[in-house]
Amino acid sequence: MKGFFYFCIMLLFIGGAETVVILLFIIIFFGSKKIPELAKGIGKAMRELRDASNEIKKEIHDSTSSIKEDIDSKK
Repeated sequence: MKGFFYFCIMLLFIGGAETVVILLFIIIFFGSKKIPELAKGIGKAMRELRDASNEIKKEIHDSTSSIKEDIDSKK
């Protein structure tokens, strides 16, 4: 997990030239026909992650608001 953290930090400091080189390696490695499928899979995973995080945020908000209402009703 520690390696993944350092990888994510490293991605923040990638410039334009590095991005082009990475894209060229992706095209060479996966081929031009697989890239749309790869992008679709990544987009779907990102959407599922966003939906899950929104659901967790909603559950936390709902539980804290119900606790707040209980506290206010006891006053």
